[in-house]
Amino acid sequence: MAQARYDQRVRVFVEVRGGEHDWREAEQCFERLGWPVRDAHPSGQGPLGTALEPDPASRVYEIEVRLFGVARQCDRGAADRVRKALRGARLEGYVRRAERLARDRELYPHWRAVSMPRTPSDGRRPAPRRRLARLVTRLGGHDVGMCVSGGPRQALRLARAGDGPQPGRRAPAVRPLDGRWRETTPYQREEQLEQRVIRLVLWALLSAGSLALISATRPSAWWLWIPVALVGAAGAVRVGWELGGEGRRTVGVVLGLLCVAAFACLGVGLLGAAWTPGQTLVTAVVCAVVAGLWLLVRQWTWGEWVAWAVPLVVTLTVSAFVAAGSVLHALYADGLGLTPDDLGVPPVWQVVAAVKLLVMLSLVMVVPAWWGFAKHRHHWYATPGDGTNMLLNICLFVAMLLGAGVQAWTSARTAVDRTVAAAERGEDPPPYFGVAPQWTCVRPVVRADDLPGEGPRLRPATPYLLFGVAGETAVLWDPATGTPLKVPAGQVWLSPAESGKSGCPEGT
Repeated sequence: MAQARYDQRVRVFVEVRGGEHDWREAEQCFERLGWPVRDAHPSGQGPLGTALEPDPASRVYEIEVRLFGVARQCDRGAADRVRKALRGARLEGYVRRAERLARDRELYPHWRAVSMPRTPSDGRRPAPRRRLARLVTRLGGHDVGMCVSGGPRQALRLARAGDGPQPGRRAPAVRPLDGRWRETTPYQREEQLEQRVIRLVLWALLSAGSLALISATRPSAWWLWIPVALVGAAGAVRVGWELGGEGRRTVGVVLGLLCVAAFACLGVGLLGAAWTPGQTLVTAVVCAVVAGLWLLVRQWTWGEWVAWAVPLVVTLTVSAFVAAGSVLHALYADGLGLTPDDLGVPPVWQVVAAVKLLVMLSLVMVVPAWWGFAKHRHHWYATPGDGTNMLLNICLFVAMLLGAGVQAWTSARTAVDRTVAAAERGEDPPPYFGVAPQWTCVRPVVRADDLPGEGPRLRPATPYLLFGVAGETAVLWDPATGTPLKVPAGQVWLSPAESGKSGCPEGT
């Protein structure tokens, strides 16, 4: 059986009313949700004592709720989960008390047990030999294959506990493997240290990003980013103060300032290329979206996988299917009065267009990312067990489709406008996902009256934009009329033109 994963443990006292039958159902509900029942007492007894009135039809369960998320407000989050679980099971139950069980581990110093040969009977040893012995000890030459953890005195007692020293050797000593033995007790906690390091980096990045925006924007906008930079630097210094611990506060503050200075040098370009405002903001959004999605996915249950992943997969599948049919190329062609088949786009560019369309969905991912942060911080509306998830799924599904559609239409519309504007100026239009129209001179090899085709009458002296040859048809675009022209490729000569303003000479 796979071990359940969780971040926090909360002890919850739940009063369940209704008698033996409801009590058994409540126990089954707790077991199904993976919440161990630590104890149970009649109402008015147990740890809560007389805080509750005695009631023979009521029993108080002491359960341990295990959940993901931060430690702050995890007690409230656990209480909300228990209430919704009891409501879903149609049981009369009340959460009377919830308290977090702090089980973070102290980071004890680690030591290696060493044993040295006994000193000579006269107690003297030449100074060079003593220095050599100390060097060999530090390099692990006298290790006895034992590792202990604890304070300095406790580590020495642990190393000497049990069997006595071997013949010819003196009692084991210990050598430190890290610098934590210099810290004052109590030692720092493992998860607490990780969280402080993450907070230090985030505060420093906030300050550095603000400085990058200050250096790249006009002074009129500095009033917005200077306070943000100061807040980020103050937050980094405060976290550094906490990291230093007792007796090493100054070191922690210096560490925080150095972290801010290092990221600031990267941001303003002292150690490389400076961060542009666009890069800074986009990177911040992308990192926040990725972090939010990770916080959401890591605590999904099977029910939430169905509720969240199915709409997401359906949306991505539909988007990929539409993109495979080149929706971007279709919108682009429609803006010019053409069809997707007229463009003759290579498959590799259709794949690139599909990837572009899927990237357009990234900003819509802000919605589930925000939901992931809300669940991680135990917000009341993000607690599992109600219909909020399903409602948000529907909104997400619609938002993703609309967002991708609007962005795809905007992208194609912009490309069409640029192509038309370049054609009116007689310049080469910009390419669009493999579509690169070129100025071309067209000379019919048959009588002009006998030349079949679609669109306006062919004018051999005027260059046209050639979008390609689809099958046996040359697909042209007339900038004068703003309409396409399709003629049989086997009945015309096609030759490159210098620009849209240069004429096509006779006999071309």
